[in-house]
Amino acid sequence: MKLFSKLACASLLCALSISAVQAATTIRVTLQLPETHSLGQNWLAFKDIIEKESGGELELQLFPSAQLYKDKQVPEAVGSGAVEAGSAFLGRFAGSVPAVDVINLPFFFRDETHLRAATAGGSTMRTILDQAVLEETGAKVLWWQAFGRNIYLNKGDPIRTPADLDGQKVRTYGKVLGWTVEALGGAPTLMSGSKQFLAYQQGAVDVGMTGASAVKSRKLYEVMDNMTLSYDSAIEFVAVMNNDFFNSLSDAHQKIILDASAKVEQDLRDQVYAGEVDMIKDVADKINVVELTDAERALWVEATQSVVDRFVKENGDVVAKVVEAGRAL
Repeated sequence: MKLFSKLACASLLCALSISAVQAATTIRVTLQLPETHSLGQNWLAFKDIIEKESGGELELQLFPSAQLYKDKQVPEAVGSGAVEAGSAFLGRFAGSVPAVDVINLPFFFRDETHLRAATAGGSTMRTILDQAVLEETGAKVLWWQAFGRNIYLNKGDPIRTPADLDGQKVRTYGKVLGWTVEALGGAPTLMSGSKQFLAYQQGAVDVGMTGASAVKSRKLYEVMDNMTLSYDSAIEFVAVMNNDFFNSLSDAHQKIILDASAKVEQDLRDQVYAGEVDMIKDVADKINVVELTDAERALWVEATQSVVDRFVKENGDVVAKVVEAGRAL
């Protein structure tokens, strides 16, 4: 009897242990950047919240530095359920949802206040875009991840006016950004962010287009001489989750995820825009920082006016509605 009792007790403990393991729902997240980058820290903050609030019933595993998928593969990987969640440059969804490229329109957003209003959860523009991404890809947008504003990098004489880009081969990271480069007189070359360092080092392109934060995180100051603060467009990533996976979660777990998403989105946006100033100070002794005068900026605005019209003309009603919603704010 004692032996039976011990065996029964051991079996019960084993069953409870297995049950506890089975109760934990694992969320694998693919990320292009290292954990130390603001996007990586953003996911880790999300991880802390959902694991704490769920009492360990939700578990997040972060795979940074493109360990699982490259940036261009994320929409399909998440949408198909090959991985539960991930971060991707918003423009990576442009193949299925052309309207997301509104974020890349040059000088479309008047200032930071305008950008915040347009990208805020519940805004008309944001609602249209998030729903379109879900319908076309099967990926549910949890939150938008501010990456910073667009800048240009080059060697030699600094870039100050559109004339300085004439005939230059420019690294871009999206279709509409390529149109911007063309409007400025350059030749666009689409290239993922992870390839920048070597491309600049080896001279594969003459000019780099990237987010201000990437200059420090990717150490681009080691391979470029100048950083022109054009701030002509915003760079946004999105944290997405497979919609079927999300719907399989309990209502309580869904609420935990959505509440955490709203918090980390706001925290990151505040951090990124305040951090850009500090980042520029940090690298000012490593790379020449070029701030445009009002007159120089006006030349950029004038040169790229046609891009918005082209964007609306070449796409459908959804794009027109998104542009209208963005302008109305």
